[in-house]
Amino acid sequence: MAHLLHVDSSIRGEHSISRRLTARAAARWRAAHPDGTVTYRDLGKQPLPHLEEDGGLARMVPIEQHTPAQRASWKLTEQLVDEVKQATTVLLGLPLYNYGAPSSVKTWVDHLIAPGIAFDPQTGAGLLGDREFIVLASRGGGYGPGTPREGWDHAEPWLPHGISRTGLQPRFIAAELTLAPVTPGMAELVPLHEESLAAAERAIDELWVPARAAA
Repeated sequence: MAHLLHVDSSIRGEHSISRRLTARAAARWRAAHPDGTVTYRDLGKQPLPHLEEDGGLARMVPIEQHTPAQRASWKLTEQLVDEVKQATTVLLGLPLYNYGAPSSVKTWVDHLIAPGIAFDPQTGAGLLGDREFIVLASRGGGYGPGTPREGWDHAEPWLPHGISRTGLQPRFIAAELTLAPVTPGMAELVPLHEESLAAAERAIDELWVPARAAA
């Protein structure tokens, strides 16, 4: 059965463009999979614990040698990896904070890099790659070729590398200049923002065919 893992990470609530895009994509997915099920995780409201000294080494120590803290950390990792394994489609909202991914997304990825359950430690083969991974990215500014801050987006280029050991291969749909409508100095860029947002929404609408249309 089709199953969607929907992950949000923005801390901007109802003002978030990435949440707006993931909500649209999730609705489109449900229309195409009326019998499908959904798991939702909100990293913005309920961030995961960072890997730290007491429990973080659980990925490098044999399970039978785990301390209580390592055992708890590994249990959470198993839960997060299982959420991905249960999904046929993973949907991630990825805003750009200080030119990088939110730390909550980095922590989510850190937990997914788990030997034996997310990748084979002997061969290095990823064990999560047989599923769709759609990333809805939002950026307050513009970072495309020829812009003054070309190359300053360190979220989208990082994620494929950060998640690569698992076998997941993200497909990105992005909306740029999202701060233009609320930033007086960017007022002249509002039309470009609207164009970028509309293009992202069109791309989302083309991801899956609603069940009635398919019939």
